[in-house]
Amino acid sequence: MDISTDYLGLKLASPIVPSAGPLSQDIKNIKLMEDSGAGAVVIYSIFEEQIEQEELEFYHHTTDNMENNAEALSYFPAISFFKTGPDEYLEHINKAKNAVSIPVIASLNGKSPGGWIEYAKKIEQAGADALELNIYRLATDVHKSGAEIEQSYIDIVKEVKNSIKIPVAVKIGPFFSSIAYMASQLDKAGADGLVLFNRFYQPDIDLEKLEVVPNVLLSTPNAMRLPLRWIAIIYNRINADLAATSGIYTEKDVIKMIMAGAKVTQMLSCLLKFGISHISEVITQLKNWMEVNEYESLNQMRGSMSYKNVADPSQFERANYMKELNSYR
Repeated sequence: MDISTDYLGLKLASPIVPSAGPLSQDIKNIKLMEDSGAGAVVIYSIFEEQIEQEELEFYHHTTDNMENNAEALSYFPAISFFKTGPDEYLEHINKAKNAVSIPVIASLNGKSPGGWIEYAKKIEQAGADALELNIYRLATDVHKSGAEIEQSYIDIVKEVKNSIKIPVAVKIGPFFSSIAYMASQLDKAGADGLVLFNRFYQPDIDLEKLEVVPNVLLSTPNAMRLPLRWIAIIYNRINADLAATSGIYTEKDVIKMIMAGAKVTQMLSCLLKFGISHISEVITQLKNWMEVNEYESLNQMRGSMSYKNVADPSQFERANYMKELNSYR
């Protein structure tokens, strides 16, 4: 039973890829992910703000009091100052690469073009096999059009692709006016893969303290419907590989995503709930299902239920929306 897959030009033993999150902060967890059958791992994200903060602090500490004495220009702060997030992140990539044989995919979270993109080169030099570019930009400016926001995404992808040679996957949210068009534009900009979809942070209001507070909610299996639909629609229309994320819990979820056209399925919420060993359970059930249904490989099923291959493509579109509303009891 062949459950291997190709993603971003990398050969993966399975389609299960733990997505960026707190579990990958521990090298022991990354080893357990490999032992449980993960095909690759996306390690936790490093943020644009962290990188820029380090640069600002470096500037402050290397220019403050520079006129104090004649040799001040040769003065630099103690080396302990540099033990910050971005440096530790690069070290973590290196440690992960030395600890496991599966591909290690770094995650870079940004919102705007800028000098932080140069950090992608350091990620590549640290040994990452690929980079997942998580673009998180909330459109709050009433004077900025959707087209401008979309162009900023494309510009970021182009800059990153021009900076490094390792493959780049772009993780996006579902809130574009035309997801299919945006997918094609990111593909043209050089994205080697698209990860559908990012779940954006949504704060809450504490009515007792009258404060805006964080309220992180894990995804539920119902969340998989959105990426399932759009992967099925986009499959085979662009060159970039497609990765599914959000609400993937079971082998059935994995099978559905592969049939829609995904190369890999990313998991996090179910691993936080049930533990990393849940990966091995999903893989066992995946193989069992394939054997019972006489599938020899994932390639055999990939895209079989995509927009182009189903008997009635309107099931992914508006016609089915009207039908479902009228048939619900």
